[in-house]
Amino acid sequence: MFQAIYLDHAATTPTDPRVVEAMQPYFSEFYGNPSSPHRFGRKAERAIELARDTIAEILHCPRGAIVFTGCGTESDNLALRGPVVAAKMTGKRARVITAKTEHHAVSATAAQIGATMDTDVTFLPVTREGIVTPDALRSALQVGPVDAVTIVSVMYGNNEVGTIQPIRELAAVAHQYGALFHTDAVQAGGQLPMDVQALGVDMLSLSAHKFYGPKGVGLLYVREGVPLLSAQTGGGQENDRRSGTHNVPLIVGLARALELAYTSLAARAADYARHRDRLILEIPRLIPGTHLTGSAERLPNHASCVFEGVNGNTLLMHLDMAGIAASSGSACNTGNPEPSEVLLTMGYPSALALGSLRLTVGRQTTDAEIDRVLEVLPDAVAKLRSVKVTPVES
Repeated sequence: MFQAIYLDHAATTPTDPRVVEAMQPYFSEFYGNPSSPHRFGRKAERAIELARDTIAEILHCPRGAIVFTGCGTESDNLALRGPVVAAKMTGKRARVITAKTEHHAVSATAAQIGATMDTDVTFLPVTREGIVTPDALRSALQVGPVDAVTIVSVMYGNNEVGTIQPIRELAAVAHQYGALFHTDAVQAGGQLPMDVQALGVDMLSLSAHKFYGPKGVGLLYVREGVPLLSAQTGGGQENDRRSGTHNVPLIVGLARALELAYTSLAARAADYARHRDRLILEIPRLIPGTHLTGSAERLPNHASCVFEGVNGNTLLMHLDMAGIAASSGSACNTGNPEPSEVLLTMGYPSALALGSLRLTVGRQTTDAEIDRVLEVLPDAVAKLRSVKVTPVES
């Protein structure tokens, strides 16, 4: 009997024991509300500010640029809605430019903003590899309302196909036209460099549970001077950018997880890539009718493909019965009978897009586990292809 194999680290990662240890005192020992003026509150507030210092050092930004949120989705929403609401409050028009290959936290938010807030929304085309090119962004910025506050949002690393976007170049183009640039870096956290100065971004989203931190906490980097009005009002925490009582243990955990993730980053990414490369080289060799998805420039831990003549969700069930945990794309959409909008936008036909598989490795992944996947997967695909669906007579 084989032990269960977890290859769905893009969905979530196990919390590092060192992170749990750092968080533990703030659940029961140092439990004060950080907004309270007494010693209990000051102890909690000190923990938050130390966490902010740690994160600011890793991101190479001022400590005041860090806004703590409840998750990556909230960070993405704040990055898009905040500048739009701020523009509306001053009587200006607003515009959002993004792509349908984004996580729904961005693409669905942009669509809703367009439908409800009298805001122009443009969805950029992408290449077959899922890349937003600087030329495509430049073309979009050259048309539309000239006086609008424009927010461009392109993710750093794609959650479904692993494609790494040319963020530095895209941000530079956006700034040439006076636009703000946000990147959803949730999938890239703990795998790619996070120097916001080198990237040239105005806003950047992260979520702790993608890099061995706790679920339920994230952050948004906001460059000084970015007009951003929070839709979440209340006690004025986070300099009025995100009201609500701070979740002290989780914020401490976020900082510790990020610190650990960016210690020996290159060595860990190389280890991920070694497992990833075995998957993307061997799967097409072992299984005819396999198409790798995404770009050659992909996240270190990310392998994705589509299989001809296979339903991805059914394949996941077969793999799960064999003790292998994987996904067919975004964890938010797994189980959806419809083909991935990301793959459709990249130009894959609907029937082929239904056969998607995402395998994402992690710190505990072993050579033996990759061997097992390469043993089980070809048989599972062959079995599904051999099943003939008999039409139901009316």
